[in-house]
Amino acid sequence: MEEPTEKLVGLAALIRTWRDRAAPADPTARGRRAPGLRREELAQRAGLSVDYIIRLEQGRMTHPSPQVLGAIARTLGLSPDEIELLYRVAGLVAPRGPILRQVPDSISRLTERLGAFPVAVYSADWWLLRWNARWAALLGDPADQTGRNRNLVWQVFTDDRWRAAPADRPLAEFQQALTADLRIAVAEHPEDIRVADLVTALRAASPLFAQQWTAGHTARHRTERKRVLHPHLGELLLDCDVLQSPDPAVNVLVYSAPPGSADAALLERVMA
Repeated sequence: MEEPTEKLVGLAALIRTWRDRAAPADPTARGRRAPGLRREELAQRAGLSVDYIIRLEQGRMTHPSPQVLGAIARTLGLSPDEIELLYRVAGLVAPRGPILRQVPDSISRLTERLGAFPVAVYSADWWLLRWNARWAALLGDPADQTGRNRNLVWQVFTDDRWRAAPADRPLAEFQQALTADLRIAVAEHPEDIRVADLVTALRAASPLFAQQWTAGHTARHRTERKRVLHPHLGELLLDCDVLQSPDPAVNVLVYSAPPGSADAALLERVMA
């Protein structure tokens, strides 16, 4: 018999705890000793066998499928945070609905406070959602871009005119990090057709993207210094901070330079 692993024991304990908390159909039924759902009730409501629930709660059921976890989560009435924990403990990524491609009010208020800097808001799969005039002055006006050219991953892999490049690591590592972020978006939103179509198009348009996608690297896109080539003022060395909001998932990019530096003076001229 397969010994329970530490991960599965943790999963088993969670399910038992949440089952004990769930409201039974008839709490006054004769012979009921536990306050929550019986294993038989959980199995029936979730469309699983009682034997499966027993083995799962004993830590003997390896690799429960996303479909099984989804049925258990719905039956137990788990909150979004609990669902996230359930999948994570099982070694899986919790599926979510379609990717948010609107700027939340809270993020709008944040970006307004950052109006002294070039700022843009991207979706989890790196579609440009909003930008300010300072961003357009530094990197080119996105109003002139259409279709996939408003997607950062598409731009970086297919458009040589993109002005910003990492200053402290090779461009291929930056591209690899964006690929990893896109892979996470696909895993977290498996039913989002738009991100799936983007990946298909990128694999056809860029051999490098196709190679990195297949390799499955885990590097993440992070805050870093960028070299921005401006058509009139030349090269600026700037900090590009990535502010990530996990729920709802959006990325806020902000460019800045140390006060009093030559790059800060150039940035002021760009934004004048």
